[in-house]
Order: sequence, then C-alpha cells, then structure tokens
Amino acid sequence: MGDLLRRYESAGEPLSCERVAQGLLNRGYRLATTRGDYFLKHHLDGDHEAIARQHRATERLQALGVPVAPPVPDADGDTVAVIGGHCYALHPWVHGRHRDGAQLCAVESRRLGALLGLVHTCLAQVMEPDVPQAEHLSADPADTFALIDDLVARARGHRPRDAFDELAEHRLLERRVLLGQHAHRRPAAPVTGTWVHGDFHPLNLLYRGEGRSAEPAAIVDWDRLGVQPRAEEAVRAAAIFFVRPSGELELAKVRAYARAYRRAAGADAEELAAAVHRVWWERLNDFWILRWRYQLHDRRADPQFPAASALAVWWTREYEAVCEAFAG
Repeated sequence: MGDLLRRYESAGEPLSCERVAQGLLNRGYRLATTRGDYFLKHHLDGDHEAIARQHRATERLQALGVPVAPPVPDADGDTVAVIGGHCYALHPWVHGRHRDGAQLCAVESRRLGALLGLVHTCLAQVMEPDVPQAEHLSADPADTFALIDDLVARARGHRPRDAFDELAEHRLLERRVLLGQHAHRRPAAPVTGTWVHGDFHPLNLLYRGEGRSAEPAAIVDWDRLGVQPRAEEAVRAAAIFFVRPSGELELAKVRAYARAYRRAAGADAEELAAAVHRVWWERLNDFWILRWRYQLHDRRADPQFPAASALAVWWTREYEAVCEAFAG
C-alpha cells in the first residue's frame, strides 16, 4: 500500500483498507488515508490499454456533465498503477447508495432512462468515431439444448442436493420446452453498434440524497466499456432495475424509463422493439448463473437466479406487453 500511495502527490498515508463486498468481477477496497477516503480498484484482467481507455472516457464524460468518478492521476499523470504485474487505480470515494427499481418512482424512472441516454450520446462524442464493428451473433438453439442437457445432469448429480438444485432442474426443463416452441424466432445479428457502458445496473450507479430528491452521484465500473447495439443496453438495464422477485417487470416504470431514454438518445420505437426481441432471445438462452454454479463451482450469483429464471418465462408469455412498454 505504501508503494502505491507514494506514486501520488497528495494521497496521504494509509490508515485503513477494507474490502468492498459488492462486485463479482474485480476487487475493490475502501482506502482511508490521512488526506481522505478513496476507492482502490484491483483490475483482475490486467489489460493496461483497455483500463487507460476507460479512464480517459470517464474524464471526458465528466467534462460533459455525466456523473462519474474518474481516477486520480499519479505524479506522472498516469491513472493505472502497475505493481507486481497487477493493475490498480485510485478513485475518489463516492458517498452514496445503490437503488434498485423498486425504490424508484415513475419520475425517477424517467430520470434513469434520460441518464442512460445521456451516457450514450456523450460516449458518441468522446470516443473515437470509427468504432470497431463485430457481429453480435444471437444464441444458437442447438448449442443451448446441449448446454441444458449438461446442466440438468449436473443439477441432478449435485450433492448434497438442495432447493436450489431442484429449482435449477425445474427451470432448465421448462426452458427446454419454451425454446423448442420458439426456436424459429431466433433474431438476425444486429449490424451496427456504438460505445456503451456495458454493465449498467443498480450496483454500478450510486445515488446521493434521500427519496425523490436523490440524484445520481456517480456511474461506476466501466470495465465493460465497448461497442454494442445501444438500445440493447437500455433493455438489459431495465430488465435488471425493474424486475420483481417474482420475475415480472414493472411495466409502468419501464414505460417511463424507455420513453425518457428514447428522447435523450434520439432512438426510435423500431430500434427499441428490435432490441427487446434480441434481449428476450438472449434471456431465453442464457444460463450464466447455473454455469457459474455447476461448471465453475462459484455460487456468488446464486441469489440472482430465482428472479432471472422466472423473468425469461414471464417475458415470453407477456412478450407483446413488454414490447409496448419499451416501444409504445
């Protein structure tokens, strides 16, 4: 810690360092020094160039009024500290709290949609215009059926067997039937993409203040900054913010959010409807939580499974209503 802080002119001396429990893909710490509090991020992927690109993006976004928390530059102006082959970044500590969709009223849902629209329009200004394009192929049902068979076998053979294993098996068999009924609806690959945050959800947005007076303090965790169809990020985010524990979406809030996003981003109803279809298909074929549990033996995402798995079923049944909420 001393080696790290000596790179910064005014970071002070370390007093305490506590692990931040939230987050799945990187390690974060609340670092208290004689000069104040910081968020220390350990980037596990270690891609120096990509991390520096994320940092430049947040610096430029902040200049445009987007609520972000750019890293602190060291004495040489660098924002990525490489120590022992590992990449670290020091950010100002943002005092705030996370809020999910259940804690947002319709007005706040509109603000959320407008904020994501602002992010997308500002990214278009600050990132290089000639973005690298790649095909985002939709899931192949044949691959999904093979994965379902593998996961069913693993769930049935898991010991000691518990309620999660029973729910997993039930959802897998249920999804196999649904996918068989809807396999002909596989979407074509989208042709264009723009720079997006890549992981916009409640744990990556901090609010300051209480109730309706609460305002976004910072959008954090830009590790997945990349080129994707922007409206798909808007749909994915809504499916995380506004999902109930039962797996249903709060469609009134989704409608308010989506209309605000479309106005802020300049997106039309056709773009949102196409994104809804692609993300619905993605959800129908997606078993990442079960892959973590049964193939990687990592249970950190288990609590997300009941709502996420129920959402795919509910969304299929209420497909038209969901489309209307986003694009109507």
